[in-house]
Amino acid sequence: MEKPVEVASAETIEPKTHTASGYAVGDEATDFKLKNIDDKMVSLADFKDAKGFIVIFTCNHCPYAIAYEDRIIALNKKYKALGYPVIAINPNDPTVQPEDGFAEMKIRAKEKGFSFPYLLDEGQKIYPQYGATKTPHVYLLNKENGKNIVKYIGTIDNNYQDANDADEHFVKDAVDALLAGKPIVKETTVAIGCTIKVKK
Repeated sequence: MEKPVEVASAETIEPKTHTASGYAVGDEATDFKLKNIDDKMVSLADFKDAKGFIVIFTCNHCPYAIAYEDRIIALNKKYKALGYPVIAINPNDPTVQPEDGFAEMKIRAKEKGFSFPYLLDEGQKIYPQYGATKTPHVYLLNKENGKNIVKYIGTIDNNYQDANDADEHFVKDAVDALLAGKPIVKETTVAIGCTIKVKK
């Protein structure tokens, strides 16, 4: 297994570069078809009216992912109606981390009242395409000429422990900028979270 690599901050990378294999800001993200907790297959193409997507690699067991659950729910509540729904994807191998199994995903989604798709990256084919290394790890996509273009990569805000103490809201600011037709000030941040669990 490769050593997980953090996404570099905006100040330390040139545009179009990336420290891990996967997407950089400006790249086109390919679509996927993954199983949702309602047992139906979901792809980005299903969301005909969406302007883009807040794709979040997350899971059940990770303390960082748990700390961000309410904020992920809030992001979907606010931005789904504005054209940017949350699409949550669990990238972990359940044989390595049983708490992240499909049955457990269904239970967690019901407990928390997830109002967004919670998909299983079965076979772990999608997260490497994106270059995700942590849970949670966010990729903001914007529909441009029929393509899903990566506009932001990183963390949700600057305080995973307490939403009230966060004073930089990276995902919110990025989506607001897209909605206003303005440039995103900070396009990449370091994703803070647990490493993605892969069979060795």
